Amino acid sequence: MSNFVVEKLLRAPHIATRKGTSEPLTVLFSLLSRADNSPLETRRVGDGHALNVFGSLMADPDYDPSSVGFDSDANVSFEHWGEYWRKVHGVRFTHVEEPDDVSLERLLRYDQLHRFAPGPTSSDAPPYRAPADASGKLWPRVIGHIPPYHRPRWDGVAYLNFATREDIAAVFANERVRTKILPEDQAMFRDIAPVLARQQVIIPSETGNEAITLVKLHARKGDETRETFQQWWLDEHAEHVTAELRAGKLVKRYVQLHNIGGTAADEPFYHPQATQIDGVSLLGFASLSDLEDFLASPANASIVQHESLKIDHATSEYWTTIDMLIVNRVRQEIRSE
Repeated sequence: MSNFVVEKLLRAPHIATRKGTSEPLTVLFSLLSRADNSPLETRRVGDGHALNVFGSLMADPDYDPSSVGFDSDANVSFEHWGEYWRKVHGVRFTHVEEPDDVSLERLLRYDQLHRFAPGPTSSDAPPYRAPADASGKLWPRVIGHIPPYHRPRWDGVAYLNFATREDIAAVFANERVRTKILPEDQAMFRDIAPVLARQQVIIPSETGNEAITLVKLHARKGDETRETFQQWWLDEHAEHVTAELRAGKLVKRYVQLHNIGGTAADEPFYHPQATQIDGVSLLGFASLSDLEDFLASPANASIVQHESLKIDHATSEYWTTIDMLIVNRVRQEIRSE
């Protein structure tokens, strides 16, 4: 007899879905870094995270790389982590053990956004350029001419949608989640930065299942308050983006996440890196080619220029993700009022 539980698919057409709402949803947008042996000066270790092979906390994962609990083989750890997150952790998170446990029904949508290293980032976006000499000739040998890799701070995002903030508490206070899922988080994630946000859907998805999502983390300029920035971002910038995208069909979904989380260490959902983010843009695409075409377009150049009015690009960043839909109870997304 098998000791494995078969995944129950919690999305259309496998479950009954409900009509969307124009009321902004409450989102827990958790930025994740995988358990690895990166030096502490390059990546933070969250409280209670980074377990060794004995299940104990590692003060410095770089001190003894062979003892990293999740996977100590650096050659496969990134692949193993991504596979485990989707194929094992995702299934464990949605597996309800008791028939009377209905807490998970409060989770309206759950996407795993896996960062896709070959996709565009704010440090390397199209048009791409091949290394060449002063006359434009390709180097005969690549050794010595390989551009450095600029790794983003995060490896992915757990993107969870709820109707209310109370629904978040109901899901995560569940005994199954507290005793079996959260300890798993400590083993497989080096750090988790939860961004509590109010979701504003500007361009709703027609399918609810875009393959590619561009994640843009925004930090406001220093002379702005978070409140005035978010008001401008929603009222003025969203209109500018909508106008620029009206003629094209590359962007299938555009959502703004307005950070409403704690800004002090004693407040709920506080994280020292999450509090530096004032908002998150999510742009959905049908393919990687569509994303690359959009980033190289005059429309995107105009959007970036308009962002510069209030957004500090030096402390902001973006990267490409593969969107893996785990739960979706919303039949049709509606533009937020």
